[in-house]
Amino acid sequence: MSNATLMEPAHRSVEPIPSSAQAEPPDRKRRTAELIAQAAECEGDERQAILDEVILLNIPVAHALASRYRNRGQPIEELEQVACLALTKAVRAYDPARGDDLLVFAVPSILGELKRYFRDVTWTVRPPRRIQELRPRLSEAEEELTQQLGRPPRPSEVAEYVGCSTEDVLEAHESVTCASPDSLNESRPGDGDFAWIERLPSEEFGFQRAEAVAVLGPACRRLKRRDRQILEMRFFEQKTQQQIADELGVTQVQVSRLLQRILTDLRRSITGQRRPVKAA
Repeated sequence: MSNATLMEPAHRSVEPIPSSAQAEPPDRKRRTAELIAQAAECEGDERQAILDEVILLNIPVAHALASRYRNRGQPIEELEQVACLALTKAVRAYDPARGDDLLVFAVPSILGELKRYFRDVTWTVRPPRRIQELRPRLSEAEEELTQQLGRPPRPSEVAEYVGCSTEDVLEAHESVTCASPDSLNESRPGDGDFAWIERLPSEEFGFQRAEAVAVLGPACRRLKRRDRQILEMRFFEQKTQQQIADELGVTQVQVSRLLQRILTDLRRSITGQRRPVKAA
Protein backbone atom coordinates (compact mmCIF):
# COMPACT_ATOMS: atom_id res chain seq x y z
CA MET A 1 0.00 0.00 0.00
CA SER A 2 1.44 3.37 -1.06
CA ASN A 3 1.81 6.40 1.16
CA ALA A 4 -0.56 8.16 -1.19
CA THR A 5 -3.25 5.61 -0.34
CA LEU A 6 -2.57 5.99 3.35
CA MET A 7 -2.83 9.75 3.21
CA GLU A 8 -5.97 10.00 1.04
CA PRO A 9 -8.66 12.01 2.84
CA ALA A 10 -11.72 9.98 3.83
CA HIS A 11 -15.07 11.07 2.42
CA ARG A 12 -16.71 11.32 5.81
CA SER A 13 -16.54 13.26 9.06
CA VAL A 14 -14.08 11.61 11.43
CA GLU A 15 -12.11 12.89 14.36
CA PRO A 16 -8.58 13.92 13.29
CA ILE A 17 -6.02 11.38 14.47
CA PRO A 18 -2.82 12.40 16.23
CA SER A 19 0.44 12.22 14.30
CA SER A 20 1.72 8.62 14.19
CA ALA A 21 5.09 9.86 15.35
CA GLN A 22 3.62 11.64 18.38
CA ALA A 23 0.75 9.40 19.51
CA GLU A 24 1.45 7.84 22.91
CA PRO A 25 0.62 4.14 23.44
CA PRO A 26 -2.58 4.78 25.49
CA ASP A 27 -3.85 7.28 22.90
CA ARG A 28 -2.91 4.92 20.08
CA LYS A 29 -4.76 2.01 21.66
CA ARG A 30 -7.86 4.11 22.34
CA ARG A 31 -7.92 5.67 18.89
CA THR A 32 -7.30 2.30 17.22
CA ALA A 33 -10.27 0.79 19.06
CA GLU A 34 -12.48 3.69 17.96
CA LEU A 35 -11.45 3.34 14.33
CA ILE A 36 -11.90 -0.44 14.38
CA ALA A 37 -15.43 0.05 15.74
CA GLN A 38 -16.20 2.59 12.99
CA ALA A 39 -14.80 0.29 10.29
CA ALA A 40 -17.07 -2.52 11.45
CA GLU A 41 -20.09 -0.36 10.58
CA CYS A 42 -18.86 0.67 7.11
CA GLU A 43 -18.24 -0.99 3.76
CA GLY A 44 -16.29 -0.39 0.58
CA ASP A 45 -14.03 2.62 0.19
CA GLU A 46 -15.17 4.19 3.45
CA ARG A 47 -14.17 1.12 5.44
CA GLN A 48 -10.84 0.93 3.58
CA ALA A 49 -10.08 4.56 4.39
CA ILE A 50 -10.63 3.93 8.10
CA LEU A 51 -8.38 0.85 8.02
CA ASP A 52 -5.71 2.92 6.29
CA GLU A 53 -5.80 5.29 9.27
CA VAL A 54 -5.45 2.32 11.63
CA ILE A 55 -2.38 1.16 9.72
CA LEU A 56 -0.82 4.62 9.71
CA LEU A 57 -1.51 5.03 13.41
CA ASN A 58 0.24 1.74 14.30
CA ILE A 59 3.28 1.99 12.03
CA PRO A 60 5.47 2.97 15.03
CA VAL A 61 4.58 -0.38 16.60
CA ALA A 62 5.71 -2.21 13.45
CA HIS A 63 8.97 -0.24 13.42
CA ALA A 64 9.57 -1.02 17.09
CA LEU A 65 9.12 -4.75 16.46
CA ALA A 66 11.46 -4.60 13.46
CA SER A 67 14.12 -2.91 15.59
CA ARG A 68 14.35 -6.08 17.71
CA TYR A 69 16.13 -7.69 14.77
CA ARG A 70 18.58 -4.84 14.22
CA ASN A 71 22.26 -5.74 13.71
CA ARG A 72 21.53 -9.18 12.30
CA GLY A 73 22.97 -8.53 8.87
CA GLN A 74 19.86 -6.99 7.28
CA PRO A 75 19.11 -3.28 6.62
CA ILE A 76 16.66 -1.89 9.17
CA GLU A 77 14.68 -0.32 6.32
CA GLU A 78 14.07 -3.79 4.84
CA LEU A 79 12.93 -5.14 8.20
CA GLU A 80 10.59 -2.19 8.72
CA GLN A 81 9.07 -2.80 5.29
CA VAL A 82 8.42 -6.47 6.17
CA ALA A 83 6.88 -5.43 9.50
CA CYS A 84 4.64 -2.78 7.90
CA LEU A 85 3.42 -5.22 5.27
CA ALA A 86 2.58 -7.71 8.05
CA LEU A 87 0.75 -4.95 9.93
CA THR A 88 -1.29 -4.14 6.82
CA LYS A 89 -2.30 -7.79 6.40
CA ALA A 90 -3.17 -8.08 10.09
CA VAL A 91 -5.36 -4.96 10.07
CA ARG A 92 -7.26 -6.08 7.00
CA ALA A 93 -7.77 -9.59 8.40
CA TYR A 94 -8.71 -8.48 11.93
CA ASP A 95 -12.14 -9.49 13.20
CA PRO A 96 -13.53 -6.95 15.72
CA ALA A 97 -15.44 -9.81 17.35
CA ARG A 98 -12.11 -10.89 18.84
CA GLY A 99 -11.97 -7.75 20.96
CA ASP A 100 -10.99 -4.14 20.66
CA ASP A 101 -7.21 -4.61 21.11
CA LEU A 102 -5.83 -4.96 17.60
CA LEU A 103 -2.24 -5.43 18.76
CA VAL A 104 -3.06 -8.66 20.57
CA PHE A 105 -3.67 -10.08 17.10
CA ALA A 106 -1.22 -7.97 15.07
CA VAL A 107 1.98 -8.27 17.14
CA PRO A 108 2.30 -12.09 16.83
CA SER A 109 1.56 -11.78 13.12
CA ILE A 110 4.28 -9.16 12.62
CA LEU A 111 6.85 -11.13 14.63
CA GLY A 112 5.95 -14.25 12.69
CA GLU A 113 6.56 -12.50 9.37
CA LEU A 114 9.92 -11.15 10.58
CA LYS A 115 11.03 -14.61 11.72
CA ARG A 116 9.85 -16.10 8.44
CA TYR A 117 11.80 -13.45 6.55
CA PHE A 118 15.00 -14.39 8.33
CA ARG A 119 14.31 -18.09 7.90
CA ASP A 120 13.44 -18.02 4.19
CA VAL A 121 15.22 -15.02 2.67
CA THR A 122 18.34 -13.93 4.49
CA TRP A 123 20.37 -17.15 4.55
CA THR A 124 23.11 -17.51 1.96
CA VAL A 125 23.96 -20.93 3.39
CA ARG A 126 20.85 -22.34 5.06
CA PRO A 127 21.44 -24.10 8.41
CA PRO A 128 18.97 -26.70 9.77
CA ARG A 129 15.63 -25.25 10.81
CA ARG A 130 16.13 -26.26 14.46
CA ILE A 131 19.28 -24.11 14.53
CA GLN A 132 17.45 -21.17 12.93
CA GLU A 133 14.71 -21.35 15.57
CA LEU A 134 17.24 -21.82 18.38
CA ARG A 135 19.28 -18.68 17.68
CA PRO A 136 16.79 -16.06 19.00
CA ARG A 137 16.22 -18.16 22.13
CA LEU A 138 19.96 -18.29 22.72
CA SER A 139 20.28 -14.53 22.33
CA GLU A 140 17.63 -13.91 24.99
CA ALA A 141 19.15 -16.54 27.29
CA GLU A 142 22.65 -15.05 26.98
CA GLU A 143 21.36 -11.56 27.84
CA GLU A 144 19.53 -12.81 30.93
CA LEU A 145 22.42 -15.00 32.10
CA THR A 146 24.91 -12.18 31.61
CA GLN A 147 22.87 -9.99 33.97
CA GLN A 148 22.49 -12.79 36.51
CA LEU A 149 26.11 -13.98 36.47
CA GLY A 150 27.83 -10.67 35.87
CA ARG A 151 29.85 -12.23 33.03
CA PRO A 152 29.26 -13.84 29.64
CA PRO A 153 27.80 -17.33 30.18
CA ARG A 154 29.58 -20.47 29.06
CA PRO A 155 27.97 -22.56 26.27
CA SER A 156 27.13 -25.30 28.78
CA GLU A 157 25.32 -22.79 31.00
CA VAL A 158 23.33 -21.43 28.05
CA ALA A 159 22.45 -24.98 26.97
CA GLU A 160 21.18 -25.86 30.45
CA TYR A 161 19.17 -22.63 30.65
CA VAL A 162 17.51 -23.16 27.25
CA GLY A 163 17.17 -26.92 27.53
CA CYS A 164 19.30 -28.05 24.61
CA SER A 165 22.70 -29.66 24.13
CA THR A 166 26.00 -27.78 24.25
CA GLU A 167 26.68 -28.96 20.69
CA ASP A 168 23.50 -27.21 19.52
CA VAL A 169 24.62 -23.98 21.20
CA LEU A 170 28.02 -24.14 19.49
CA GLU A 171 26.43 -24.96 16.12
CA ALA A 172 24.03 -22.03 16.46
CA HIS A 173 26.92 -19.68 17.18
CA GLU A 174 28.82 -20.96 14.15
CA SER A 175 25.76 -20.43 11.92
CA VAL A 176 26.06 -16.64 12.35
CA THR A 177 28.23 -16.48 9.23
CA CYS A 178 25.67 -18.41 7.17
CA ALA A 179 23.68 -15.22 6.52
CA SER A 180 26.71 -13.41 5.04
CA PRO A 181 29.63 -15.81 4.54
CA ASP A 182 33.10 -14.53 3.75
CA SER A 183 33.93 -14.03 0.09
CA LEU A 184 36.30 -16.49 -1.58
CA ASN A 185 38.15 -13.47 -2.94
CA GLU A 186 39.13 -12.38 0.57
CA SER A 187 42.43 -13.38 2.16
CA ARG A 188 42.96 -15.33 5.34
CA PRO A 189 43.55 -13.06 8.38
CA GLY A 190 47.25 -12.20 8.55
CA ASP A 191 47.91 -13.54 5.05
CA GLY A 192 47.26 -11.01 2.30
CA ASP A 193 49.21 -12.83 -0.43
CA PHE A 194 46.60 -15.39 -1.48
CA ALA A 195 42.81 -15.33 -1.49
CA TRP A 196 40.77 -18.34 -0.42
CA ILE A 197 39.76 -19.03 -4.02
CA GLU A 198 43.40 -19.45 -5.01
CA ARG A 199 43.73 -22.32 -2.54
CA LEU A 200 40.89 -24.35 -4.05
CA PRO A 201 41.91 -27.38 -6.12
CA SER A 202 41.33 -27.14 -9.84
CA GLU A 203 41.33 -29.69 -12.64
CA GLU A 204 44.23 -29.63 -15.07
CA PHE A 205 43.28 -30.06 -18.70
CA GLY A 206 46.53 -31.93 -19.36
CA PHE A 207 45.55 -34.77 -17.03
CA GLN A 208 42.20 -35.20 -18.75
CA ARG A 209 43.86 -35.23 -22.18
CA ALA A 210 46.49 -37.74 -21.06
CA GLU A 211 43.78 -40.02 -19.69
CA ALA A 212 41.77 -39.78 -22.92
CA VAL A 213 44.85 -40.60 -25.03
CA ALA A 214 45.73 -43.55 -22.81
CA VAL A 215 42.21 -44.98 -23.08
CA LEU A 216 41.37 -44.16 -26.71
CA GLY A 217 44.81 -44.72 -28.28
CA PRO A 218 44.81 -48.53 -28.31
CA ALA A 219 41.14 -48.64 -29.34
CA CYS A 220 41.69 -46.25 -32.25
CA ARG A 221 44.71 -48.23 -33.50
CA ARG A 222 42.48 -51.27 -33.83
CA LEU A 223 40.13 -49.43 -36.22
CA LYS A 224 40.36 -49.80 -39.98
CA ARG A 225 42.23 -47.10 -41.91
CA ARG A 226 39.02 -45.66 -43.40
CA ASP A 227 37.35 -45.49 -39.97
CA ARG A 228 40.31 -43.60 -38.52
CA GLN A 229 40.18 -41.20 -41.49
CA ILE A 230 36.49 -40.48 -40.88
CA LEU A 231 37.14 -39.82 -37.16
CA GLU A 232 40.01 -37.48 -38.01
CA MET A 233 37.92 -35.47 -40.48
CA ARG A 234 34.96 -35.23 -38.11
CA PHE A 235 36.60 -34.54 -34.73
CA PHE A 236 40.03 -33.07 -35.56
CA GLU A 237 39.39 -31.22 -38.80
CA GLN A 238 35.87 -30.30 -37.59
CA LYS A 239 34.28 -31.09 -40.94
CA THR A 240 30.54 -31.52 -41.26
CA GLN A 241 29.01 -34.83 -42.20
CA GLN A 242 28.12 -33.42 -45.62
CA GLN A 243 31.72 -32.31 -46.24
CA ILE A 244 32.94 -35.78 -45.30
CA ALA A 245 30.35 -37.35 -47.60
CA ASP A 246 31.46 -35.17 -50.53
CA GLU A 247 35.10 -36.12 -49.97
CA LEU A 248 34.40 -39.85 -49.70
CA GLY A 249 31.81 -39.91 -52.48
CA VAL A 250 28.94 -41.16 -50.32
CA THR A 251 25.75 -39.64 -48.90
CA GLN A 252 25.44 -37.74 -45.65
CA VAL A 253 23.15 -40.44 -44.27
CA GLN A 254 25.84 -43.05 -44.91
CA VAL A 255 28.42 -40.91 -43.07
CA SER A 256 26.05 -40.61 -40.11
CA ARG A 257 25.64 -44.39 -39.97
CA LEU A 258 29.39 -44.93 -40.34
CA LEU A 259 30.11 -42.57 -37.42
CA GLN A 260 27.53 -44.30 -35.26
CA ARG A 261 29.06 -47.70 -36.03
CA ILE A 262 32.64 -46.46 -35.43
CA LEU A 263 31.75 -44.90 -32.07
CA THR A 264 29.93 -48.08 -31.05
CA ASP A 265 33.02 -50.14 -31.94
CA LEU A 266 35.21 -47.78 -29.88
CA ARG A 267 32.88 -48.03 -26.91
CA ARG A 268 32.90 -51.81 -27.05
CA SER A 269 36.66 -51.87 -27.39
CA ILE A 270 37.13 -49.65 -24.32
CA THR A 271 34.55 -51.40 -22.13
CA GLY A 272 35.45 -54.93 -23.26
CA GLN A 273 31.96 -55.68 -24.58
CA ARG A 274 31.63 -58.12 -27.43
CA ARG A 275 29.68 -57.50 -30.61
CA PRO A 276 26.28 -59.19 -30.27
CA VAL A 277 25.94 -62.36 -32.31
CA LYS A 278 23.15 -62.17 -34.87
CA ALA A 279 20.56 -64.89 -34.68
CA ALA A 280 20.57 -67.35 -37.56
